[in-house]
Amino acid sequence: MRSFRFTALILLSALCITPTAAQSYPTRAIHIIVPFPAGGPSDVLARLISDRMSVDFNQAVVVENRPGANTVIGAEAAAKATGDGYTLLMAIDSTLVMNQFLYKSLPYDPIADFAPISLVAKTVGLLVVNAQSDYKSVKDLIAKAKAAPGKLNYGAGTISTKLQGYLFNDAAGVDTVLVPYNGSSEVAHGILTKSVDFVFDGPSAELPLIQSGDLRALAKLDARAFPALPDLPTLDEAAGLHLGNLTVWLGLVAPRGTPAAIIDKLQGETAKILNDTAIKARADAVGLYLSSSTPAEFADFIKTEAARWQPVVKKSGLHFD
Repeated sequence: MRSFRFTALILLSALCITPTAAQSYPTRAIHIIVPFPAGGPSDVLARLISDRMSVDFNQAVVVENRPGANTVIGAEAAAKATGDGYTLLMAIDSTLVMNQFLYKSLPYDPIADFAPISLVAKTVGLLVVNAQSDYKSVKDLIAKAKAAPGKLNYGAGTISTKLQGYLFNDAAGVDTVLVPYNGSSEVAHGILTKSVDFVFDGPSAELPLIQSGDLRALAKLDARAFPALPDLPTLDEAAGLHLGNLTVWLGLVAPRGTPAAIIDKLQGETAKILNDTAIKARADAVGLYLSSSTPAEFADFIKTEAARWQPVVKKSGLHFD
């Protein structure tokens, strides 16, 4: 009985001090782990958020790039961190959805090991070729791929974009070969140096090279307006396919055990940042369409996405162990 009372007292005390802790939070630097190299959509977005958050919280907010293993390295580091609000993860859809279907054994549980904070963005994907190539349209690319099965290759830096390539092959009836990269900066370098014939990626790394005339965008992968390339058709419009919208999304999570009051404070700050017109304008310019949510809404969204992508991953045959 004495032990039970002691345990109950500890739990009651924790519940009582959590709001107070949230009021004073943060008292030191916050670290946002980005599981990709610098320069990609998740890195750009994390830095947009961290810059404003550091001002509002009057504390340093540090972005840590921990790329590799399809975001597993960064996700594992975040999952093993203390749940106190001082380590966050800028997760991508593959981190919280696809990886569980691609690995027999993950060093983290995408559901149990993280506390959702907010969805933060849905990116516009692009199909891009080198501007010196003969491909002026998606139909040109498909025709060449059909004439030379297995000879063309495509680059992709995330699970999502790799699966976009699979879906493109399936819908267009072509056989092209995946060349995997670790993030958008490598993907952009691959197509710039003609190491691959085409790539699927978000516009953050490729857009400056498209605007300079070094690369050519053939299509976007969803129907939303993209002011930077206003005349760019969707993949379905450009080639008569029926893929629908293929959006890559990003979200902010914390390690499990992070107090709910701190999660709520982080969500409120994140929503404030994402709804700032200046931040939105900067994000829109690079194809990062900001979208906030409550923790509960984000948790439900993750479950819905898992149900959507599990059969696609299974059909693709893609796996990593």
